[in-house]
Amino acid sequence: MIIKNVTVVGAGMMGNALAMVFAMSPDLSVTLRTRTLKDDRYDPIIAHLDIMLSRDVIDEMQKKEILSRITFETDLKKATENADFIIECAPEVMQTKQDLFAEIENYCRKDAILATNTSVMSPTEIAAKCVNKERVVGAHFWNPGHLIPLVEVIKSEYTSDEVIELTMDVLKKAGKKPVLCKKDVPGFIANRMQHALWREAISIVENGIADAATVDEAVKYSFGLRLPQLGPMENADMVGTDLTFNIHDYILRDLESSKEPSPLLRELRDSGKLGFKTGSGFQNWTTEDIKKSKNDLTEYLIDMLY
Repeated sequence: MIIKNVTVVGAGMMGNALAMVFAMSPDLSVTLRTRTLKDDRYDPIIAHLDIMLSRDVIDEMQKKEILSRITFETDLKKATENADFIIECAPEVMQTKQDLFAEIENYCRKDAILATNTSVMSPTEIAAKCVNKERVVGAHFWNPGHLIPLVEVIKSEYTSDEVIELTMDVLKKAGKKPVLCKKDVPGFIANRMQHALWREAISIVENGIADAATVDEAVKYSFGLRLPQLGPMENADMVGTDLTFNIHDYILRDLESSKEPSPLLRELRDSGKLGFKTGSGFQNWTTEDIKKSKNDLTEYLIDMLY
């Protein structure tokens, strides 16, 4: 099968980003399933494209072509019946995702691929109510979905090798960097590593070793700078597995190993200090701070990638 028609189910922040990603390939047509057809439905995608236009990543003609390859549809049957590849961006509620895929199976072709963009949930469990479980696959895009190259392709207990291959191919066609997670485990690949780092970072703050801003600076101005070029496994080989062993033999016993969320994190949550959402978390944030943080991330990613 050659994938030509892609349907994205869910027109929230990630759904809009994914529609734009697939539409950037001239070989793909995209249907974005939304609950209502609002007059401003293209605005979130246009906003992403305008930033890329202002940075000379695309030109005006390319912007028009990308938008021309995206159509909106409210009817789930119409949105999915001719699709080759369907990816859901529904809320992270297991029953919602299970019921959605079970319903889609009533409408879509038998050879259509059903991908879930879940960041944490098991694709094996999401496929539980499907008849053809072998066509369900995980495809975890990272936020912001239109800029971060990585997509984790997760093989469930049922996913066929053909579905994995076709999914990897269409993601490459869309300009992404797909990586295969061979086992359906919580957190897949990158989130397991990310949250291991976060656990230690929070522990450092909680134990008074450094404050939150200092922790971030320590990451940004040290190993964080080289991570895009030098991953941890290559770095371990570079310094030597013998040195890596000796360091681990000394330090691992002292690192945070809790199996529960940090008491400090729980305290912040319970007191309503939710970070950007409320203006206070590990640090205090003004409206200007929040806007700057988000804009700086977008600018950094565009500069690094393009």
